[in-house]
Amino acid sequence: MAGVLAADPTLADFGKDPLWITIVKAVMLFGFLGLGVVFGVWFERKLISRMQNRYGPNRAGRFGLLQSVADAIKMGLKEDLFPRTVDKVLYLLAPVIMVIPAFLAFSIVPFAPMVNLFGVRTPLQMVDLPVAVLFMLAMGAVSVYGVVLAGWSSRSPYALLGGLRSAAQVVSYEIAMGLSFVAIFLFAGTLSTSEIVKAQGDTWFVFLLIPSFLIYVVCMFGEAARIPFDLPEGEGELVGGFQTEYSSSLKFALIMMGEYLHTFTASGIAVTLFLGGWRAPIPISWWEGANQGYWPVLWFLIKFVLTFSFIIWVRASLPRVRYDQLMSLGWKVLIPVNLAWILLVAGVRTVVLYEETRMIALGVTGLVVIAGLAIWMRFDTVNQRRKEARKAQVEAEFEDLSEESTEGGFPVPPLDLPHYHGV
Repeated sequence: MAGVLAADPTLADFGKDPLWITIVKAVMLFGFLGLGVVFGVWFERKLISRMQNRYGPNRAGRFGLLQSVADAIKMGLKEDLFPRTVDKVLYLLAPVIMVIPAFLAFSIVPFAPMVNLFGVRTPLQMVDLPVAVLFMLAMGAVSVYGVVLAGWSSRSPYALLGGLRSAAQVVSYEIAMGLSFVAIFLFAGTLSTSEIVKAQGDTWFVFLLIPSFLIYVVCMFGEAARIPFDLPEGEGELVGGFQTEYSSSLKFALIMMGEYLHTFTASGIAVTLFLGGWRAPIPISWWEGANQGYWPVLWFLIKFVLTFSFIIWVRASLPRVRYDQLMSLGWKVLIPVNLAWILLVAGVRTVVLYEETRMIALGVTGLVVIAGLAIWMRFDTVNQRRKEARKAQVEAEFEDLSEESTEGGFPVPPLDLPHYHGV
């Protein structure tokens, strides 16, 4: 039975559980993520199929539910091949490095407040830290080592290029993602995930900090290497990217699990930091018991599934961007906009909290906004002039080519072909 426990957990409530409760939480988290990967693959295939007017998996089990199980068994039992020139130690270690940090990153996500778990009053969260959000970012950065090592140890140019792309991509989007959290820290006054959820008791941060949320959504795709930002494994130019030399065996299954777990972590962090965590949405939150006991688990899972569905929807709707567009968006757009937004939020918070510095903060914030608008207008004007100059250059070149394109000249040669009659 779910206990009716109204108190929100804080950092002081962690570290007091018996060892067996900690083990139970770890097993529950592992089971949730393991089954989530299996059925997440099925759900993604079915949803994309419906969006493309197809059925998707429908033979293995009812509604095709056992298709992912069959695929996992097949990959686990297939012959494990080793290319001749690989570094075997790093080649085997890379998929493990990709998976373990993804599990650890999800351990800071709160599923519910204080609950009665087998007679023990405990927060339904594996662990919380004073720097929990930084721990999540660190785990995301560590997992990149697995991608880089997978590319380097394969001794393949395509795999190596995929690993280097992943490193460059994560560096740029990790910075933008970290900056998108700064506004949350300013409002919540903490980096603890449980206390950030507590700070959203009145208003979710997605409504207070819409620019931060939109920037995080873009960075989420770059961090998890999902379409439209899945450049490390771009099939068009890199065959399969960093995983080119991994056959469809258990190692390949671990790589796929690591990528899915990063997507789950991105969805869980979005729910926790922006969408109120386990808190019930309005009007359900008007019910007194909506945020007590085990009901919050239901609200969290609904938000989690909707966020994951949005990621799938983007994959089915948008094409893969070019690599230069990807890096340009990260460094030239997301990071500068993030910095300007942080200055604005810091100024507003100073105005609200400290009366003695209110006028100074207002003046500085106004100057920053004016300077930002001036720089943006100047940049937009220069960019527009460049586009017009480039357009004029292309039109001039096209006219020159049109004048030269006579028969027997360049670039159109004479077409001296035999005539064929009939079909």
